[in-house]
Amino acid sequence: MNLSARVEQLRSFQQREGRAPSYAEMMKIFGYGSKNAVYGVVNRLVKEGYVKRLNNGRIQFTSRLKGGVPMLGSVQAGFPSPAEEELLDTMSMDEFLIGKPEATYLLKVSGDSMIEAGINSGDVVVIQEQSTAQNGDIVVALIEGEEATLKTFRRRGSTIALEAANPAYETRLYQEHQVQVQGKLVGLIRSY
Repeated sequence: MNLSARVEQLRSFQQREGRAPSYAEMMKIFGYGSKNAVYGVVNRLVKEGYVKRLNNGRIQFTSRLKGGVPMLGSVQAGFPSPAEEELLDTMSMDEFLIGKPEATYLLKVSGDSMIEAGINSGDVVVIQEQSTAQNGDIVVALIEGEEATLKTFRRRGSTIALEAANPAYETRLYQEHQVQVQGKLVGLIRSY
């Protein structure tokens, strides 16, 4: 079997398990009878830039194996400049958006209360779990243990204000014990 087929097998494993396989697991994935045969494939994968070997002997997938998207440069959002395209790197969207995978989750936005913060209905927000917030953080908050909402957090003494980013919605005030911060907005995904 060629190397690209092995890469696809490893991608499938990573998508299913969320991690790189051990050498014993790669024996089963590839249908080999020895770890020595797996070692040869891993050497080729390292040489081609799909994986790197860690100090503990395990492997780590690179963005090339994970299916990273090419980063070609930058583009002006102000005045136009000459377009230059050059492959700078590849980037995995997970690596770009998620700093702490073990404490991060995604939510699909429903409603228009945060449109002036650039968050539209249908967007997917990247939330990092945490139970505290600073003034100005956009948070997912649980109100009275029942209703979850995405709003801007403001502390006013012992009162918590959850502010919408749409003038059609009023800022709602709660006693501190009524609001439980579930996580903080760290990213946004929108498909056009």
